[in-house]
Amino acid sequence: MRWTRRALLGTAATTVAVAGCLGDDDETDSGDDETDGGDETTERGPYARGTDDETTDSSNATVAVRAHEELGDILVGPDGMTLYNFEQDTQGAGESTCYDGCAESWPPLTVESDPSPGNGVTAALTTFERDDGSTQVSANGWPLYYFAPDEEPGDANGHGANDVWWALRPDGSLVKPDE
Repeated sequence: MRWTRRALLGTAATTVAVAGCLGDDDETDSGDDETDGGDETTERGPYARGTDDETTDSSNATVAVRAHEELGDILVGPDGMTLYNFEQDTQGAGESTCYDGCAESWPPLTVESDPSPGNGVTAALTTFERDDGSTQVSANGWPLYYFAPDEEPGDANGHGANDVWWALRPDGSLVKPDE
């Protein structure tokens, strides 16, 4: 099969985006070089989420449960998009190891106020401050992320990526093939 230039460039761009999150501890970027002081909304990207409503109605929840055809019940953000954990993060540490290129491919779920669980969410939802000053949500101690290539609710294209990115069950445990 002969590769077209467009196909080759597309594959290379996807590889570079995912490679930023392979989980190599020696190359984890601390994000300390982010000093441009730009608009906070722009820095956090299009996946920043927040709610002032403290009800548990899933339509107003920060984190909700959605039935997925292959994965079962999983955690989703307020827009119905799949949420993921990164195994290079330490559960319960209250910090993220995903910054810069990693956070571009795997945007964190961030809020402006306390997160609210939707119906069926049994994981404890907590927050911590990221290096850029935004507030990231954790479920059962795992920082939560989106996968930028997921395009619509129900997509779970990031599940199992590099064997370090996993969707989560309503209790905050990881959905893994052998568990």
